[in-house]
Amino acid sequence: MRRQALQLAAHAVERRLNADLTDEAGPTLQCDCGRLARYAGRRRKYFETVLGALRLERAYYHCAACGRGFFPRDQALGLGAGSLSPGVLRMVGQVGALVSFQEGSELLAELAGVTLNTKHVERTAEALGNDIAEHDQHHVEPPRQEPPPTLYLGMDGTGIPMRPAELLGRPGKQADGSAKTREAKLCAIWSAEGRDPHGMAMRDPGSVSYSAGIESAAIHDTDEDYPPFAKRVLREAQRRGFECAKRRVILGDGALWIWNLANEHFPGALQIVDRFHAKQHLSDVAKAIWGPDSELGRTWASERHDQLDRGELKAILSALRVHAASEPEARRCIDYISRNRQRMRYPVFHSQGLCTSTGVLEAGCKVVVVTRLKRAGMHWTLAGANAILALRCAKLSNRLDDFWQRRAA
Repeated sequence: MRRQALQLAAHAVERRLNADLTDEAGPTLQCDCGRLARYAGRRRKYFETVLGALRLERAYYHCAACGRGFFPRDQALGLGAGSLSPGVLRMVGQVGALVSFQEGSELLAELAGVTLNTKHVERTAEALGNDIAEHDQHHVEPPRQEPPPTLYLGMDGTGIPMRPAELLGRPGKQADGSAKTREAKLCAIWSAEGRDPHGMAMRDPGSVSYSAGIESAAIHDTDEDYPPFAKRVLREAQRRGFECAKRRVILGDGALWIWNLANEHFPGALQIVDRFHAKQHLSDVAKAIWGPDSELGRTWASERHDQLDRGELKAILSALRVHAASEPEARRCIDYISRNRQRMRYPVFHSQGLCTSTGVLEAGCKVVVVTRLKRAGMHWTLAGANAILALRCAKLSNRLDDFWQRRAA
């Protein structure tokens, strides 16, 4: 019954539009180039709509000056140069952001009765993602409201499986020194004015926004411009009003590139190392010394964790130095803590009501990247991965509606 009802509606719309010849606006129409385009008859084309396939006949104008042609009706209906209606485009944008292209094709057929093969869904979703990425690079909308008192900015990275052609000559972690992945870097901004029953800061619902791409964050003294990922972070910070917040906090796992970027672009922001990453480093030392299943190792790590929570970094370093001569993992942990001491003052941060965990960021990496782009059998091109990252970030940051409104304007 649903299919028959849609077919009847599609037939009625098709007949109504084809009977309307008002798109023939005379023998000539002004082209975008400023010259006059000549009427060149009516042309037929199939369009996929939310009602089903429509065969429309539209007036065609051709401009001899620039060599281009256009269809006034296509422009009026928002059909553009493709074969999908605006409603179907929105559907493809939703499924392309959330599930694989094959699953998206199946969902469109099952839930909406729209038949698009997997390749069509892929091409359309990536084109939408490219449009979003292009707009984001050149237009940064100012925040619509005053930022909260404290804003957090986190950065992290995770590998995405790539096609072999995208990995030629790139060093990696494989046994032969080759790479199987490229790192997608994620920037997340959120607020945490709420408190849990223990008085700890909690992320405010709906406050997280994301921006991600497979881009370099390396900063060199000889560079004439900022690296691409630094520009991405600056755009997201401007979009969220990060610089206008009374307290600005940079959270990271301790990677040097994060602090280099923070020092370069947000020199006044407070820097905090994720407390759980720091504890993981101490647990790795215990496993390296006593083995992964040792009760003695677990006890040692638990004591170091408690010292970390109390801010007793000197005691931790003293305990690590006992094993530094014989265990490389202990030496690496000493270096990690020594470099980040000012970023690991957790009792001070807690007394100020600040987050000390990148749980929001860790979840963001999983939600934005892993869930969509790291599934079994997936191997991406650089362009395709960046397009879907842009589409998915727009979806998860509640910016897709703004994108559709811009397209319709």
